[in-house]
Amino acid sequence: MDNNTQVNKKNIGVAKIYKDYTFAVGRRRSSVARVRVYSKAPSTLKFGDHSPKKGEIIINERPIENYFSGGASKVYYEKPLKLTNTPNKYIITAKIAGGGLNSQLGAFILGLSRALASMDEKNKQILRKNGLLTRDARVRERRKVGMGGKARRKKQSPKR
Repeated sequence: MDNNTQVNKKNIGVAKIYKDYTFAVGRRRSSVARVRVYSKAPSTLKFGDHSPKKGEIIINERPIENYFSGGASKVYYEKPLKLTNTPNKYIITAKIAGGGLNSQLGAFILGLSRALASMDEKNKQILRKNGLLTRDARVRERRKVGMGGKARRKKQSPKR
């Protein structure tokens, strides 16, 4: 185990507060985002030869602008930070796996919101009011036997 042992950990709802960072998990459809929010940069935090500074968001070892490109995505992932008035206060890293880009974005936003909510009780009320702490539980419906390869499609019956 690293220097963030169980002794330095404190559970707050779904997020965990360690010595160096706050950790939370966000899920959406089949995507899972494991988010870490650092209040100060540890010397061991490096991505290649780049060490992140406050205000940077790194996803899967790439800057967020390269991972979620486009202005519409930027509005969504900056929303929890703007609502809590912490846009350049933290270093945020995330590992995201599964699903498509939209569900990965939703998972990241939920994980980030959970981490910010566990850091301050005022943040929790603001994020809850704006619907950012609600888990979207909708998942793809499984295929059924005898339905011709789709979830709800029925096979066509002969007319005569």
